Amino acid sequence: MYHAEEQFKKLGLTLPPAPKPLGVYKPALLVEGKYLYLSGHGPVRNDGTLIKGRIGRDISPDEGKFAAHQVGLTMLSTIQSYLGSLDRVKRVIKVLGMVNCTPDFERHPYIINGCSELFAAVWGDNNGVGTRSAVGFGSLPDNIPVEIEAIFEVGEE
Repeated sequence: MYHAEEQFKKLGLTLPPAPKPLGVYKPALLVEGKYLYLSGHGPVRNDGTLIKGRIGRDISPDEGKFAAHQVGLTMLSTIQSYLGSLDRVKRVIKVLGMVNCTPDFERHPYIINGCSELFAAVWGDNNGVGTRSAVGFGSLPDNIPVEIEAIFEVGEE
């Protein structure tokens, strides 16, 4: 069994606060006790504020990749608060990454790698890497640079 909590501690990272819904939706939903769906998450800093800006205009690709990493941390925070432990996740099934960027920006996968690389570091290459889409958008809520949603397979407590 892979120990994601232990691996996360080894990475020396800190989780931001799990975001509260700002609309009519659930941040996480467990289906049939086996599949955890996470709603779109944004890049929440440890102080609870959002990273903002459009990639290609306000922030660089490297800053966008960092924002996607921060989204990944925010998602881990939601998982931990919802399931009680990152160890309950058996594998990443699907990641959908949405990138707020200028029309000429074409490196959407590079940006979303910030989140995907974090998941691989926490759950390993076999279980932390699932299917993925990375697409560009003309805008995202609150002018955040990245929004990501995901589906995970969950095991018993």
